[in-house]
This record gives sequence, structure tokens and C-alpha cells, in this order.
Amino acid sequence: MTDEKREEGKRDFNRRTFIGAVAAVGAGAVLASCKKSYPPVKFVDLAPDGPVLKVGLIGCGNRGTGATLNILNAGPSVKIVALADVLKDHMDTCRANLSKKAQVQVDDDHCFIGFDAYKKVLDSDVDLVLLATPPHFRPQHFGATVDAKKHCFLEKPCAVDAPGVRSILASGQKATAYNLCVVAGTLWRHDRPHRETYARVSNGAIGQILAARSRYNVGQLWYTPRRKGWSDMEAMIRDWLNWRWLSGDHIVEQCVHNIDTVIWFTGMHPTYAVGDGGRARRVTGDQYDHFNVQYAYPNGGVNDTMCRQIDGCANEVSDLVLGTEGFTNCKDTIYDLKGNVVWKYQEQGQTPGKTKFNPYVQEHIDFLTAIRTNQPVNEAEHVAYSTLTAILGRESAYTGKKISWDEMLDSNDRLGPTEYAMGPVDIKAVVPVPGNDANAAKHIRTA
Repeated sequence: MTDEKREEGKRDFNRRTFIGAVAAVGAGAVLASCKKSYPPVKFVDLAPDGPVLKVGLIGCGNRGTGATLNILNAGPSVKIVALADVLKDHMDTCRANLSKKAQVQVDDDHCFIGFDAYKKVLDSDVDLVLLATPPHFRPQHFGATVDAKKHCFLEKPCAVDAPGVRSILASGQKATAYNLCVVAGTLWRHDRPHRETYARVSNGAIGQILAARSRYNVGQLWYTPRRKGWSDMEAMIRDWLNWRWLSGDHIVEQCVHNIDTVIWFTGMHPTYAVGDGGRARRVTGDQYDHFNVQYAYPNGGVNDTMCRQIDGCANEVSDLVLGTEGFTNCKDTIYDLKGNVVWKYQEQGQTPGKTKFNPYVQEHIDFLTAIRTNQPVNEAEHVAYSTLTAILGRESAYTGKKISWDEMLDSNDRLGPTEYAMGPVDIKAVVPVPGNDANAAKHIRTA
């Protein structure tokens, strides 16, 4: 969507326009704009060669190990030279996987353990850094990475609270001043079918955007019950996916992909959110396991977002963006208002709608290409805004209140401890309850 069209949409959108567009689905409106000719989006299949790029990994869990293998497959002359984590067994597993799957050996004196290990990686003569610790630590690590003038892969989400988001935004601006490349782990922006679809939508293929719907409904993910001998901090870090101060809750940690896709396709962040949610079956930590959030957008439209992590329920991971002339699933197909397919992503030699290119690798191809061609890209702002939108939805559900974007951005509520050590943590597993508990007594009927 162009700036001109977006501003026009903000001026002209009203409830009657929205209802009329939805009614047009049954009326059989024709999607003429999809018949336009669109130039193909250009992709690079492999990053160009050049001097060896030395890589440091901060966060040696499954995602960090995966990102390291991805960047090794993204282009030539890439060397993993330093690793950091707070847990030695995670480090050992990461090293074993790198050795087995990529024949990569990292010297013992470049494998650092502890909460200050990230500093040692940055002092190890690396050219770029992969940040893949639990999200709580991302703002601190990103700030240090930019101050060290290193290129950065910034895994999603980039924070768990508004102060963290503001830190990411500030560090991102500094990265621009230093001509650093910053690529975020919002991988659909590097997925070929998504990008081809976006190119058409942004050029008017579905007309003026009216509304969106997102779903990230899956089964329960992993959890790690506490074991004897673990301190509070160790137990929480080993079970980080289930603690809001470490992960941000699953609307932030996982559903941020859908939220980011909608922000990308619409070109707008929400003005406010009203949410609902709760905890039905999660067994560790202090998070919800289901959310329903309605985000309101500047043009009067909405994004209806639902995410759930409960076994035995209907699963769906999808997006839908509705326009005045059609709608799209964002990932590979555009429909007219009667539901007829008018365009579907087609890659040469592939089944329609499919791609042979792994977006987890493509984001690193794009990252390395930007570095080697000296054409910096900086995705810090967009991942920060998508993360803040997810936090906005979380807080609206936790409180049951309508919360504005500006209120959330200005919030000083910070999650987690301020000092890090393997010992006690003054955080209890208290699950948020919407509404004002202090007023609960007034609803009790008395004789």
C-alpha cells in the first residue's frame, strides 16, 4: 500500500464502507486489479562470496543452533568462531550438533558460559552476531552488539515489555548511524511466496485494505518441570518458554509472526487493543495458554487475532487480509470477493503455492548479501513495532481493559529481575486475572 493510498484510506474509511465490502462477497464483485502485470520480485539464491565473515552465537539452544546452521547454508566463507550461553549442557549440545551436521569445531577458549558471556563473544573479533537467547535478554544484547559495531541477526520477538522495545528502537537508530546490517527473525518477510503476494497487495491487487484475521492455534509446546538442585533462575531459564518475563507469553513469542505479517501487509500498527484470554491447561510458569485480541487500526478496520497452545483443540495457523476488491491468505494466494482464486504463487518446477527455498535460510542469505554488497538493511524498527503490538494484545487480555498504542509504548512496566545470577528470583507463578479484583466483593449477593 502506497503512502498516498494509505492516507486516503484513513480519510475515507467508515463502517458503511466496511459493511458494504463484506456484503460484496455475496454480490459477486470482480477483482480487476489482479489482472495487472506485476514485475517479479528478485531473490538471491546464495549470498555472494568474499572475505571470511566470522560469526558469534549468543544463545545456544535449539533456535540458536538452528540459526547457526542456517547461516552456514546461506553463503560461502562463513566461519563460526564464538559461542555463549548460561548453561553448559546447552553449549555442549550445540557444539555436538554443529560438529555432526556442519563439521564445525569451535575452540574451547571461544566457548563462554555465564550471564556476561555475550560480552566475551563481542570481544572475540567477530564480524556479526546471532542473538537467540530467551527474548528478555534481547534488548541488552542488541544494545551491546550495536555499541561493538557488529552486524546482527535479531531473533523474534525482540523484547518482552515496552522498556525493552524502546531500547531496541534506540539501538536500531544507532545501528543505522553505524551502517550496520540488522535482520530480524520475522521470517515471512524473507519467504518467497509471502513476498510475491505482498508485492501484488501493496500495488492494489485487493484494493483498499479493510480488515484482517490471524490465527496461531497449536498444541501445547515443551515445558521443563523443576528438578532438585536447580535454583530459581536455572529452573526458569530451562523452562523459559512458559515464563512471561523470559518469553513475553506465547502471543509475543509465537503469534508475533502473524501480527508482523498483518502490520507488513497493511502498513499500519494498531491504535488500541481489547483482549481476552486465560490459562486452561498450562502446567508450569505463569502464562496464559489462549488469547483472543481485537486490534483497531487507524482507518477504522480491525485485526481479529486468536492464538492458543492447548492439546486436543482445533489447530490453525493462518492469516487473512480483506480489501475492497478481494482478499489474500498473505502467503501465496489472492482471491476475488466471490472466493475465486485469481492468482497463486508459482515457482518454476514446483507445485503451485510451494517453494524449494527455506525462509529460515533465505533470511540469512539476505543478511549476508546486504553485508557483502555494502547495502545495509535494518529491520530493528519493524520487529520492535510488531513485538510491541503483541505486548499490547497481551496486556489488554491480562487486564481486560482497552489499551492504546501510545499508552503501551509509553509504559514503564518492566518484566523480570534487574540482576542476573544463578540463585533466587523474586518472581512467583501468579497468573493474571482480568478486571479489578478489589471490586469482586460488590458482586456477592448478601441476604
